Amino acid sequence: MVTLDRRQRPNPRRKPARPELSPADAERAAGLRSMKTIALSLLVAMAVVFAVAFALQAQYPWLQYIRAAAEGGMVGALADWFAVTALFRHPMGIKIPHTAIIPRRKDQIGTALSDFVEDNFLSADVVRAKLDSADIARKAGAWLATPAGAERIAKEGAAVVRGAFTVLNDDDVQAVIEGLVRKHLLTPPWGPPLGRLAERVFEAGHHHRLVDLLVDRAAEWVAGNYSTVSRLVTDRSPSWVPNFANELVGDKVYIELSKFVAAVQSDQNHQVRKSIDKYLTDLARDLQFDPAMIARAENIKGQILGDPEVRDLARRTWTTIKHALLDAVNDPHSELYQRFTTAVRDFGARLVAEDELAGKVNAWIGDAAGYIVSTYRSDIAGVIEDTIARWDAEETSQKIELQVGRDLQYIRLNGTIVGALAGLLIYAVAHAVFGG
Repeated sequence: MVTLDRRQRPNPRRKPARPELSPADAERAAGLRSMKTIALSLLVAMAVVFAVAFALQAQYPWLQYIRAAAEGGMVGALADWFAVTALFRHPMGIKIPHTAIIPRRKDQIGTALSDFVEDNFLSADVVRAKLDSADIARKAGAWLATPAGAERIAKEGAAVVRGAFTVLNDDDVQAVIEGLVRKHLLTPPWGPPLGRLAERVFEAGHHHRLVDLLVDRAAEWVAGNYSTVSRLVTDRSPSWVPNFANELVGDKVYIELSKFVAAVQSDQNHQVRKSIDKYLTDLARDLQFDPAMIARAENIKGQILGDPEVRDLARRTWTTIKHALLDAVNDPHSELYQRFTTAVRDFGARLVAEDELAGKVNAWIGDAAGYIVSTYRSDIAGVIEDTIARWDAEETSQKIELQVGRDLQYIRLNGTIVGALAGLLIYAVAHAVFGG
């Protein structure tokens, strides 16, 4: 069995090591030690003066005044040393009642400080007034309008996008996209909305260009396919018909077909065009109101977008979006990155130049801060109480002493000086009234 040396065994009575001081606290500790040295030196000086004056006052009666002043100074110095020390610890380790006030009442101090901050600082009116005077919108706008500010926002935004893509699970996102497609694309019937859209298009005559294109292509095909038309006539005529008759019929059919297509092409009010318009108008109406046509549209929808197709669509959509955004945010020269940077700079310039916009932004900031403070003021102030509650008594005393201890040492200095003056005055008055 391994035994521990006595020096290696944990000592339950040993106090935990104090945490290392920060550079600022180390500087405060040095200043506190310096002031304590000065206050103690003044006390020692008063004691030396008192001893000398007491020893020589019989030979030099005027030293009685010096002795009285030194005596009063020592009393004042000792009294104020006791008062200051009693705040943070027991003087000389003696557990005198009502000393070591801060360590003993640490939790009550934390609660009182938390309540004080909550009542006097965490007020919606106070926060709004401070934010209004700060004019955050214009200050932020001036920074955003600079190239460095806009570039910083763009970089942080790119980092947010990269982080989001790192955290997001591809399968989960694809499932969300698939759900949205099913909800907004597949579940609603296609017939009525397609019919309404087509009806507006046909009423406005936007389909006429498409009809013109189809007729032009038909005319081009007929003009370049004489042999095809002749062969169709020959293939469909009886075998006993002579070839010259087939050729005559083929020529006639080709000529009539060419005239027909040319007529449709040149006449915008041709009967074929009117028939197409009527057919399309009836189709748009049937898609809206004819149950059979609506059912056919739904059947076509099901054939086009079945489960495998929807899943593949969701996968390809997410992959495309993800790769496009990542490529854009990773390239400072990409169009998206540049447009975003420009938009940030333009918004910053508007915040500086437009009073109305700056006022709205300041109002939004004030309302948001006021809501947060009003809703969470107790939780925010509770951080102070909870933090102090987690500190041990000695650490709390040390932290507070580092903050105010140097100024408290002036109380000792002032007490020494005031005590010396009071001692001199009291002795002088007593000597004048009662005689020496």
